[in-house]
Amino acid sequence: MATLAISTPPANPVYTDTVVRQFALAAVVWGIVGMLVGVVIAAQLAFPELTDGIAWLSYGRLRPLHTNAVIFAFGGCALFATSYHVVQRTCQTRLFAPALAQFTFWGWQVVILAAAITLPLGMTQGKEYAELEWPIDLLIAVVWVSYAVVFFGTVGIRKVSHIYVANWFFGAFILAVALLHIVNSAAVPVSVWPMKSYSAYAGVQDAMVQWWYGHNAVGFFLTAGFLGMMYYYIPKQAGRPVYSYRLSIVHFWALIFTYMWAGPHHLHYTALPDWTQSVGMVFSLVLLAPSWGGMINGIMTLSGAWHKLRDDPILKFLIVSLSFYGMSTFEGPMMSIKTVNALSHYTDWTIGHVHSGALGWVGMVTIGSLYHLIPRMFGRTQMFSVRAMELHFWVATIGIVLYIAAMWIAGVMQGLMWRAVNPDGTLVYSFVESVKATYPFYVIRLGGGVMYLSGMFIMAWNVVKTVQAGQVEPLAIPAVVAHA
Repeated sequence: MATLAISTPPANPVYTDTVVRQFALAAVVWGIVGMLVGVVIAAQLAFPELTDGIAWLSYGRLRPLHTNAVIFAFGGCALFATSYHVVQRTCQTRLFAPALAQFTFWGWQVVILAAAITLPLGMTQGKEYAELEWPIDLLIAVVWVSYAVVFFGTVGIRKVSHIYVANWFFGAFILAVALLHIVNSAAVPVSVWPMKSYSAYAGVQDAMVQWWYGHNAVGFFLTAGFLGMMYYYIPKQAGRPVYSYRLSIVHFWALIFTYMWAGPHHLHYTALPDWTQSVGMVFSLVLLAPSWGGMINGIMTLSGAWHKLRDDPILKFLIVSLSFYGMSTFEGPMMSIKTVNALSHYTDWTIGHVHSGALGWVGMVTIGSLYHLIPRMFGRTQMFSVRAMELHFWVATIGIVLYIAAMWIAGVMQGLMWRAVNPDGTLVYSFVESVKATYPFYVIRLGGGVMYLSGMFIMAWNVVKTVQAGQVEPLAIPAVVAHA
């Protein structure tokens, strides 16, 4: 009797998720590091004698370490993880050039470690003169171009014709950050060893380039990239489609065009030409419309699913993050108005505004997205402890409110004290009196920061338990069904 040979169909291709797992776990670790440094410098402002005599723990060296660690280490790793995860799922294909994706992980970790070593040692990029910075800048550029190749290559080999809106935001963030980094870091190398270089800009041009970079780092790294997270993880977690796909496209184009022009609002009442300051103010005010369009689109995605907020801490993180996004994107344009800026500039009101966006919007949407992502990367559908997520949510939220409320009050108080004059034109208060009056608010800010950091430790425990309880299994890419 002849035997019937049955051929086994080839196994479905699987997603490239190793690099997603690596970046997701690194984001949690770097989040703790960056926020711990933030708590240290908040403590230094309240208790200046805390690290007396230790140069590498001085405020001037730890402050840039804090901002770099939170933005580029915590936020950056989260953006790599989520963009690599989202682009595969929405394009129904594995990552283009997986080996290059691995290079982006290890290259980015080297960049972070290099910054963590050089910044406390005082090897910073003062724009006129720099030591040991341009090799790091070159490495960042190489890693970022590799990231672009992987991301856009994946979009290029997609199995579906449509490009989901989250990928538009991720793509814009990748392109804009490459442009910002290369232009802002332009330098003229002087010698290979010792490594010395001079900035390509000077004076008011340097200031303009710096704040074009600085505000667009906010606009693209800390807004467009995280909106990519929002447009994928809120619909997925809520089990609802995006409220308005048309609004999401209008939101995208309006936001990326307008943001590029808003930088000069950081330079009101400086040597920057007055017309340039005014252009920055006008575009900042225009930004309110697309920003709130995106916030409304995200929140309204929960239409018909609001009851899920009662039991789902991940949705709580994501929706509260949008509330802070809306609040920050209202406050920012208002602070760009010259008369308001005359009160707020150089005060702690600006610090409150920054952390409303950083802790409230960026931090909360990142935490919510990672809580959705991490268990799925380890064969689970839920984190190890839902109660720990709930506790994290409340600790973080209360910490944010304490932090930004203290800074708002302190900032308005400082602005009013600095501009108060006697009938004869002399100042009512000396600067040191305003510092003394600010002390209680610095202590409250420290307490809020400690609470937010505590939430990150809760998250780290939950992530460790989730990884231990789960197991890594390759996920097959579902076959794309062709529609007639």
